[in-house]
Amino acid sequence: MGLASVSIVIPAYNEESRLPATLDAILAFLSASARWTEWEILVVDDGSTDGTAAVAARFQDREPRITLLRNPGNRGKGYSVRHGMLKTKHEWALFSDADLSTPIEELDRLHDACLERNCSVAIASRAIDRSLIEERQSLLRELGGRGMNLLMRLIVGLSVADTQCGFKLFTRESAQAVFPLQTIEGFGFDPEVLFIASKLGFRFCEIPARWKHVEGTKVRLVRDSLRMLADFLRIRSNDLAGKYRRMAQPVRVS
Repeated sequence: MGLASVSIVIPAYNEESRLPATLDAILAFLSASARWTEWEILVVDDGSTDGTAAVAARFQDREPRITLLRNPGNRGKGYSVRHGMLKTKHEWALFSDADLSTPIEELDRLHDACLERNCSVAIASRAIDRSLIEERQSLLRELGGRGMNLLMRLIVGLSVADTQCGFKLFTRESAQAVFPLQTIEGFGFDPEVLFIASKLGFRFCEIPARWKHVEGTKVRLVRDSLRMLADFLRIRSNDLAGKYRRMAQPVRVS
């Protein structure tokens, strides 16, 4: 594959303990890569009450291609991802969970898929090949995730096996068109941005990827499931109200 440039967005809320290992792993990967000749890492601090911002600031002092962005208080993962994605400057933009439950090496797999399948968006999936899951979630969480995916398909209409894996790659063109239209600031933002991408005519592909459960999830099964159900209905309502039709054609960006 040819040379490319990438911006990596990491939404972070109270990730003081996990963020150093994640940034070290990403830096090691990028430094050794012959593909990603230009890159940047944007850590978006979502109003953390621990030392997350201080950790990111130390890495920023050491490596100028790392940037710390701060939200105006604790706004949610969706807000953090949108904040970071709209600040990216390279031709590809990835957002990854701060726990790196999907290894950063899977970035190459998603990039390959976009080039081979002519896609503007590639999403890592735990559901297509479950043999790639190194450490599973609890059975209750796994069943809950499958149930929410079924509701998402019925309400939103997306034929996607796993919208919630926090590892998604966008071309800069698609990111700059999709994320300004995002309205959901919590965990339900993933199906919304995929719905918007589809609405705007961007093709996306779902790629089986390695994944492992990491302790310390911020997701609360019952509370956040109810919120996501409300978000599914909000996506449908927004679409009926025309909120995703402001850019009927993909917008070219320089």
